[in-house]
Amino acid sequence: MTRAAATTATAAPASHLRCVPGNVSWGLIPAGAPPALTIASGQSVRIDTVSQQGLTAGIDPVAFFGEAGIAADNVLDDVKAIYAHVKREPGAGSHVLTGPIYVDGARPGDMLEVRILDVDFRVDYGTNNSGPGVGAGPQLLSAIARHIIRIDRARGVALFSDRIELPLAPFMGIMAVAPPTDVAPANTRPPGAFGGNMDLKVLTRGATLYLPVFQDGAQFWTGDGHGLQGDGEVNGTAIEISLAPTLQFIVHAGGARDLPWPRAEDRTCHYVTGMDVDLDLAARIAVKHAVAFLAARANLSTAQAYALASLAVDFRIAENVNHVKVVYGAIPKRVLPACAYWAG
Repeated sequence: MTRAAATTATAAPASHLRCVPGNVSWGLIPAGAPPALTIASGQSVRIDTVSQQGLTAGIDPVAFFGEAGIAADNVLDDVKAIYAHVKREPGAGSHVLTGPIYVDGARPGDMLEVRILDVDFRVDYGTNNSGPGVGAGPQLLSAIARHIIRIDRARGVALFSDRIELPLAPFMGIMAVAPPTDVAPANTRPPGAFGGNMDLKVLTRGATLYLPVFQDGAQFWTGDGHGLQGDGEVNGTAIEISLAPTLQFIVHAGGARDLPWPRAEDRTCHYVTGMDVDLDLAARIAVKHAVAFLAARANLSTAQAYALASLAVDFRIAENVNHVKVVYGAIPKRVLPACAYWAG
């Protein structure tokens, strides 16, 4: 499907995928799981998700949130049902993902374009938790620190304290296709070429994510909603919150041939990523992909593209806390000749 043809599909109403037992995976990104929903390329889906916070504390989530003054009827029924009926496998990650969504026609070697049409809040509170040995400053805390943070949806702010308000910028911490068979099921904590726990804060409403496809149907999963996060996610968590993104899925046949790692774009920038357990190597990978992107898009030599990357591209740490580190390069669209990301 071409981009022009896909655009006409936005007129169709979005399907709705609920976050209920049977439509979730706790801590793992499998391959070949039965579809929770099957769609055509170009179709949009509103996806209910839940935050893992309140589910991983070892107590009933009603009691967990009740300790912070959240009434039982303000705890999502989805959360209560998952706690009662879904088991977390030993060694699995903490995140609860909704899916998989199968996209008809997607095959290994294709590219899945995921347009972020909207990201809605499902509740008016989130959490930020940390503790000893956690995050990029593992020596800073001597005890577990849990914060329940209220949000004001009408004003678009998080009420961090009586004196500090922060502008909300919701995005999904995890968006992933099913991983290659030899690494499936993948733990939800470290990200990879299939996407996953990238914590890429630019993936807000209006942005687009591009993922290489490894399995038939692509088998898309999402979860780990964030109401707000700084680059690096340095204490190990953002404002962890239950969100409902509306996403449009478009398959590009053979599109993964020049897509070794996830890429993204928004109105102002293209974004390339690099991932490795070593932050320096993650940065080198991101630089390599930025140079290749610039060389191809602007018809430059490697030397010219390397120079342009040094002059115009910002390299940022998306997250520095989930074993595999993520660095992304923000390539301003204004430095490139006018062209769409996908040329057909």
